[in-house]
Amino acid sequence: MIELKSAGEIAAMREAGRVVAAVQAAVRDRAAVGVSLKQLDEVARTVIEEAGAGASFLGYHPSFGAMPYPGVICTSVNGVMLHGLPTPYRLRDGDVISVDCAAYVDGWHADGAVSFAVGQARAEDLKLIRVAEETLAAGIEAALPGGRMGDIGHAMSTVGRGAGYGMQNDFGGHGIGRAMHESPFVPNEARRDRGLRLRPGLVIAIEPSLMAGGGDDYYMADDGWSVCSGDGSRSAHVEHTVAITADGPVILTLP
Repeated sequence: MIELKSAGEIAAMREAGRVVAAVQAAVRDRAAVGVSLKQLDEVARTVIEEAGAGASFLGYHPSFGAMPYPGVICTSVNGVMLHGLPTPYRLRDGDVISVDCAAYVDGWHADGAVSFAVGQARAEDLKLIRVAEETLAAGIEAALPGGRMGDIGHAMSTVGRGAGYGMQNDFGGHGIGRAMHESPFVPNEARRDRGLRLRPGLVIAIEPSLMAGGGDDYYMADDGWSVCSGDGSRSAHVEHTVAITADGPVILTLP
C-alpha cells in the first residue's frame, strides 16, 4: 500500500532529514586519511543520539542481508557501491567514500547519501561524483505532480548513462515514512510516461549509484552486505528524501 503524507507529516519527516544532513556533515568533516570506517560510524551515532533521534539502519535485517545491520551508517569505499559495513578499514589518500544514513524522529524516517573523495582526489573521481550528483538532481527535477515514476528513472539514466557510467536497477529508491522502506520502488532507470502516477503527498528516497567502468554488473561481497561493482571500478552513490507537493519536489534531507 502506498501512503500519501499530510503537510504535517512531511514537516515531521523534514526534522528527521535535518538529522541525516547533520550526520553527513559531521562524518565528512571527520573523514581523513587514517580514520577508520568504524570511527566514522561512532561520529554518526553521537550526532543521532544528541539530536534525540533514532538510527534507522541499526539492526535492520532485509532478506538480502546476511545479518542484522551492525552500524548506523553505510560506508562504501571505492569499488563498494552500496551498503558497505563500518569496519576497521582506515581511509587512504584518494579513496572515494559514500556515506548513507537514515534516521527517525517521532517515528518518521528520512534517508540520504553523499559521496566524496578523501585527501588528494583524482580528477576522474571528482567527475564521477559530480555526475552522480547531477543524475540525482535530474531525478528530483522530474518528480513532478501528475508525472509518472518512469520519468524519474528516465531523467537519471539519461544523465548517468549519457556520461558513460554503468548503472544497476536492482537496488533503487523507495517510498519512506513511518518505515524506512515503503512502497513504491523508485527505479534508477525507466521509460518516460510509464509507471505510478506521482501525486502530492508521496514521499520517496531517490538514490542513483554509478559505476565508473561503464558496466552494469555487480556482486555481493563475502560480508553479506556490501554491493560491489562487477569490474572493481569505483562507484558513487547519492540520495535525497523528496516530497512531491502541488508546487513541485521538496528535498527533506537538507540542513
